[in-house]
Amino acid sequence: MGHVRHLYVHLPFCAHRCGYCDFVTVVGKTGQHAAYVDALLAELELERALLAGDVATVFLGGGTPTFTEPAELERLLAALPPAEEVTVEANPETVTAELAALLRANGVTRVSLGVQTFRPHLLHVLERQASPDDVRRAVRLLREAGFDNVSFDLVYGIPGQTVADLDGDLADALALEPEHLSCYELEAKPGTRFTFAHGDELARQADAMEGYFEQVVDTLTVAGYRWYETANFCLDGESAGGRDLRAHHNLGYWGGHDYLGLGIGAVSTVSGERRRNLPSMSRYVEALAAGMSPARDLEPIDRETHIRELLLLGLRLDEPVALADVASAVDTDALARLVELDLVELTVNGRGEELRFTRRGRFLGGGVTAELLVLPAG
Repeated sequence: MGHVRHLYVHLPFCAHRCGYCDFVTVVGKTGQHAAYVDALLAELELERALLAGDVATVFLGGGTPTFTEPAELERLLAALPPAEEVTVEANPETVTAELAALLRANGVTRVSLGVQTFRPHLLHVLERQASPDDVRRAVRLLREAGFDNVSFDLVYGIPGQTVADLDGDLADALALEPEHLSCYELEAKPGTRFTFAHGDELARQADAMEGYFEQVVDTLTVAGYRWYETANFCLDGESAGGRDLRAHHNLGYWGGHDYLGLGIGAVSTVSGERRRNLPSMSRYVEALAAGMSPARDLEPIDRETHIRELLLLGLRLDEPVALADVASAVDTDALARLVELDLVELTVNGRGEELRFTRRGRFLGGGVTAELLVLPAG
């Protein structure tokens, strides 16, 4: 029996590829869904010995997992190990009463909806298929199916977006009472058709990002959401009904725990090695049909790299990092200076000294982290 308690499964299929997207996706290919699920299940069997008997989280990401043919999605879900948290990403326009019932009947506990924005003109810029009414209908259908843990993905910094647009998006999202929100800066890779079409406006939006970030945090925390990670918020206190509504799969990543990834482009971190499946679907399916592991890039993770990643990821959270766990990666002179500047705070408890960002430090997270880290040797 293995030790890995977090499982990621990549379903790459989409009805349409949005201009800003840089995920591993495949448009259409409905005739290949069965063969791909066969390959996923074959990879699962090859790697099953790595998994612990009590898997904590399963996450189906994409792509658009809910664009996968329903019979194939159900076959996959039925074969995956049970877990306390099972998340499926969904685009709102794919959610029907039948799909919601299928997810609920097959162990899914949490649905993450790719909302992005409620403003029609911004949805057009992003080339998104769903309308605001599709989002509202999807939430209603998920609630009727019994889901009590729904997350929204929102994006800010969209070309043409204004402060008023973002206010409207946050208000529309809060009106639907999601348990969790992930709010991200729009990242468009240089050289894509999206950056070619919107380059000047993207540059203008980059200057507004800090203000948007503060706007998101202030609005959601006032509304009763816990800002538990740089881009993530969950209902807290009485409104959470005593539940811990953080995304526990992602907490596994941020906490530096090992995880197993299945599917094209999927990443695993297991016993000091990072593995990344290559993105070719045809090569992936062929290899697994022949009983072989898929082609992968392999990267060793030495102790110092692991410690640096623990610090980088741990500081994204609102809970402190034990200094003893990351001491070799911390520049002590910089730490003292950042404490003096009220960007980092040090506290002491039974574990010894702990550090975390102050509220001000969290808004400047990347720059503060860069200053705090010891430069790698060489």
